[in-house]
Amino acid sequence: MLDPRKLHLLRELARRGTITAVAEAVTFTPSAVSQQLSALEREAGVPLLERTGRTVTLTPAGLLLVEHAQAVLEQLERASAALAAARGGPSGPLRIGAFPTATRVLLPPALARLAADCPGLEPMVAEIDPADVSAALRAGELDVALVHEYDFVPPVTDASIETEPLFTEPMYLTDRARVLDARDDPWIMGKPGTLCHTMAIRACQAAGFEPRVRHHIDDFDTVLAFAAAGQGVALVPRLAALTPPDGVSLTRLPLSRRTRAAFRRGYGDHPAVRAAVAAFHTAATALPL
Repeated sequence: MLDPRKLHLLRELARRGTITAVAEAVTFTPSAVSQQLSALEREAGVPLLERTGRTVTLTPAGLLLVEHAQAVLEQLERASAALAAARGGPSGPLRIGAFPTATRVLLPPALARLAADCPGLEPMVAEIDPADVSAALRAGELDVALVHEYDFVPPVTDASIETEPLFTEPMYLTDRARVLDARDDPWIMGKPGTLCHTMAIRACQAAGFEPRVRHHIDDFDTVLAFAAAGQGVALVPRLAALTPPDGVSLTRLPLSRRTRAAFRRGYGDHPAVRAAVAAFHTAATALPL
């Protein structure tokens, strides 16, 4: 019989591309991951991996097994959720991931709601970029997370993750009337590799110019402070600009950011996850959007 733990490693290899990356994600040594995958090949009775030097790729049989592994692991998540529901109401640790704006604006009222409705829960929050959420959920480092997606940037989740929409907010440009007016200004953007950076670059390109990026800053409060100091222009979402500093004017753009709750596929009926998502919805209805 195929071992679900080994199937999880095979799925991670398909997602991450190297045994070293899988080992880092699951806190194994690369040698231990290789041994587990070799054992899975013996259980399957067919080659699953092609090894060329240090490079490992999945065979057609390996790719086929990954598809089935996803279905198996999803069913195990459903079983875990069903057993948790049979034990009673939400209780125990709940690991929540969130991007900084949501951590500051949405989570405080949501956590207060959870404390009132589910006193047995122990929420533990970690800030995380949405680009890293899928891997953290698959690895079991998080139970539920808040992620965002922008216009011009596709969603960062994969087939192993489910999401539920929470709210949509508009985007604003600091200091100028239109993006086209900012083509000659210096720009303040998030660090390369973040969704915010990708969105801003693509928004400028869609407006017909390549931005001249001067500062790379992820924290929107700091971005607004730099804008107020005349250090450049930036794109900011509504929740990050509820009280802009003096000297910063904001112009609404035909762009938006959408926030969603994310969790492992099949795990959404877990009582703790259901309670968290319900609290997120309640908190979202009170946001000044």
